[in-house]
Amino acid sequence: MQRNEQVSEFKEKLVAVNRVSKTVKGGRNMRFSALMVVGDEAGRVGCGMGKAVEIPEAIRKGTEAAKKAMITVPLNGTTIPHEVVGVFGTGRVKMLPAPEGTGVIAGGPVRAVLEAVGIKDIVTKSIGSNNKINMVRATLAGLEQLRSAEQVAKLRGKTVEEILG
Repeated sequence: MQRNEQVSEFKEKLVAVNRVSKTVKGGRNMRFSALMVVGDEAGRVGCGMGKAVEIPEAIRKGTEAAKKAMITVPLNGTTIPHEVVGVFGTGRVKMLPAPEGTGVIAGGPVRAVLEAVGIKDIVTKSIGSNNKINMVRATLAGLEQLRSAEQVAKLRGKTVEEILG
């Protein structure tokens, strides 16, 4: 391993690269924007946008932004604790817990987020916008709403057995 190379404990996934332009007096300035998803496959995930003249620099900036915007997700084994719907803009992502062995049933951008967070069994349905940025943000919004049985019990001042029935 070289000196300037560092070992990352995060799984990084490039979701989208866009060529964007800014019209100025002398013509158009072309740049690239990159949407990155970063996760540790153990319950932490984040997404970030990076923009630069060169694609690798945009990816690096996106990765840094994603690491700064990480959230922690309560997992229930290989799936999520309960059903949840994430909304961002007009994009909706419905996420359902699934039995072990089901796998990740999700579209591209949603799948990237779920695999980065470490979920192995889940069923999802994307509704509305199919814009990659909105889908990633809607997925993260849904994952942020998740609560484990222990968290719910603590909030309500009850035992876990009372919550689970």
